[in-house]
Amino acid sequence: MMAISGCGLPRSGPSKKEILSGAVENGGDAHIIFVNNHVNRTANFTPAYGFSNEFLNAGAVGADEIRPGDTLGLMIWENVDDGLLVGLGQSSTQLQQLQVDSQGYIFVPYAGRIRAAGNSPEQLRQVITSRLESQTPDPQVSVTRVAGDGATVSVMGKVFGQGVYPIERPTRTLSSMLAKAGGVNVEPEVAVVTVKRGRESGKVWLTDLYFNPSYDIALRPGDVIMVEEDQRSFTALGALGQQTKVPLGNEQINAIEAVAMVGGLQTQTGDPTGVFVLRDEPAQVASAVLGQPVGGTQRMVYVLDLTRPNGLFLARDFLVRDGDTIYVTEAPYVRWQKILGAITGSAGSINQLENIGN
Repeated sequence: MMAISGCGLPRSGPSKKEILSGAVENGGDAHIIFVNNHVNRTANFTPAYGFSNEFLNAGAVGADEIRPGDTLGLMIWENVDDGLLVGLGQSSTQLQQLQVDSQGYIFVPYAGRIRAAGNSPEQLRQVITSRLESQTPDPQVSVTRVAGDGATVSVMGKVFGQGVYPIERPTRTLSSMLAKAGGVNVEPEVAVVTVKRGRESGKVWLTDLYFNPSYDIALRPGDVIMVEEDQRSFTALGALGQQTKVPLGNEQINAIEAVAMVGGLQTQTGDPTGVFVLRDEPAQVASAVLGQPVGGTQRMVYVLDLTRPNGLFLARDFLVRDGDTIYVTEAPYVRWQKILGAITGSAGSINQLENIGN
């Protein structure tokens, strides 16, 4: 009974020996890695949020930029009695309901097909004037937007005011547009802001907009802004104060802090030599840790022995990442106590003894 008793005893998970037996060297599919300074240097990368140069280098958009679909109105004055567009006895003519086509152009008589999209009304006025002044002396042109919002962005997700907002002079940047939408309705520390622009997208922590001004990018027409609550987390199992899923937030958390966040090791049962971090490691990082090239994602089991002279320091320097599982095994003597308790009758019932025998 003593040889098989461990199989039927209640426990929180596999033993240290059982985990180590699953190593690649033993025919398993996981790399068992004892954490040292080399591991901490090569495995401690944090997938960074941020914007590409395309986002960072984009210039501010004019608040009154004309867009395809806008409807424009033109007023043209000519300094002659019988002009190109102005009838005899009149000084001006109006061209209303000029819709900017899908390619961004409008047609103006005697000026031809002119690109309107991307210009402000003032810039378009100058273009039309230049086209007409070679045909009529000193033309005067006025351009107004009759209908259309011009440059707009969409703001969605965890904000108080979802909607479509025009890019105006006070709202040309990401932070100012979020303020225009009423701000976020989640804790700022866990708010992630994603900006989608065409086929490109980038994301940053909300707090980075304030601490890193370069992330407060200039908005472009058609941008989609999504605010979400960060979902990154790790799972804690085994002989810990709690067995639960824990959000990471936007802070870098090391193994010591992660264990402390769930109440620490259980004093009566936790094995400080058996703290494991289970992770699916990308090939690039796994190759650096193992010191040899590997292909594809690798299952890694990092082992932290807190009883070693520098064990606590190594655990303090080991960063926990999204999706990690932290598992603490029971101390070996705990299993012997259970066995002895079952044999001496303190296990609780005959049925439990029968389970141990099975």
